[in-house]
Amino acid sequence: MLWTIAVILFVLWLLGFLVFPVVGGLIHILLVLAIIVVIYRLITGRRPVV
Repeated sequence: MLWTIAVILFVLWLLGFLVFPVVGGLIHILLVLAIIVVIYRLITGRRPVV
């Protein structure tokens, strides 16, 4: 689930960066937050509850 969100945010960031420069900043912030969460989960080794 988290990987899916990260991929979607990355695609939206690319679209925002190339097509909509104003929205690209907001999406860039969301992408950075998603990457921080992914790195945190990798470091702590927590598994998602299914």
